Amino acid sequence: MKKKILIFIATYNEKDVILYFLKRLYKYNKFNFKLLIIDDNSPDLTFKVIKNFKSSANKNIFIKIRKYKMGLDTAHKFAFNYAKKNNFRYLITLDSDLSHDPKIIPLFLSKLQNYPVVFGSRYTRGGRNDLKGYRFFLSYVGNKLIKFLFHANINEFTTSFRGFDLEKIKLNFNKIKSRGYSFFMEIAVLLTKQNYNIKEIPIIFEVRRHGVSKIEKIEVIRTFFNLLRLFKNKILSK
Repeated sequence: MKKKILIFIATYNEKDVILYFLKRLYKYNKFNFKLLIIDDNSPDLTFKVIKNFKSSANKNIFIKIRKYKMGLDTAHKFAFNYAKKNNFRYLITLDSDLSHDPKIIPLFLSKLQNYPVVFGSRYTRGGRNDLKGYRFFLSYVGNKLIKFLFHANINEFTTSFRGFDLEKIKLNFNKIKSRGYSFFMEIAVLLTKQNYNIKEIPIIFEVRRHGVSKIEKIEVIRTFFNLLRLFKNKILSK
């Protein structure tokens, strides 16, 4: 595959797992990709582990260390702009805590030959969400609600395991207003609104084995209000 491929992850306090992620990523992927990592100045010095891996393994990694925790939405916007500026054809985004398995990245790239967008989905046939309790409930019901409100033909709106053909996607991610994890929901809603043909592939979302979740309780409230804003815009646009 000659088309330029960029894989992107954001890190914050992932020292205990990032090396496992990097080794798995480079073990399973056969393609000549570049890896972009944005680290929000992790107090546990995650970026030092990454730099050591880059030096010892001689891998094509660009790491940007920001001065403070600026949030997932700004990190992903930077990744999209970086990919566009440097003429990458495909962009794959995923989490760095091994909740997303890098071994299926080749499947994303294969599907991008025929689709402009590919979403990893926990809620399509063959997918699975290993979250438990209220976190599973909020995720499952939340995705069902978004699908219902926007009459979308996809099942997954909230995970970051996604692939984009940047020559076919015209959405300006800099204009997305949602912050934090709501950013992923708004991307999905806008892509479906603009009738992009989104291909869902099943993924198994594994519970992290190291560290703690970065999702704060305020994210639930933020997502709810962003959902109301998007739905209001939908009603007014009619």
